[in-house]
Amino acid sequence: MVELQINEPTAVPEWLFVMFAVCTTVLVSVHIFALMISTYLLPNIEAVSKLHISRLVTESPHERMRGFIELAWAFSTVLGLFLFLVEVAILCWVKFWDYSFTAATASTIIVIPVLIVFIAFAVHFYHSLVVYKCESSVTDMNELESIKRNLDNVTMGQSSV
Repeated sequence: MVELQINEPTAVPEWLFVMFAVCTTVLVSVHIFALMISTYLLPNIEAVSKLHISRLVTESPHERMRGFIELAWAFSTVLGLFLFLVEVAILCWVKFWDYSFTAATASTIIVIPVLIVFIAFAVHFYHSLVVYKCESSVTDMNELESIKRNLDNVTMGQSSV
């Protein structure tokens, strides 16, 4: 999709070429960034996951670089797919500008609802993940408090004996 053949002469405005170039460059850059992070970190994660020493697991670089991993996921899935859909719409305008304004408009009419559904799903999915993480943290804290109470009761029972 990066290669684009344009008929000469063309009536396509320069700003549309600029939009296409910027979108293509950002799209490729986002995916290369995500690929770089996954290429460097995934082998390390696999190696550490086979270790049974908890100290080494917590000291692993993938734990310290969790933000980069999440950023790579967001870039490649959310931003990358969004940019790809935008790229398709822009490409249709660039290719059909000289031939069929209706075809370019039709592609945009199709892409806009898809983008809206895509964004709604991404927001809903991310919200669900955040809610689950919060609920999981609350449950973990309640379990830790219960364990602490049980240990306090046991130590109080032993000290009164």
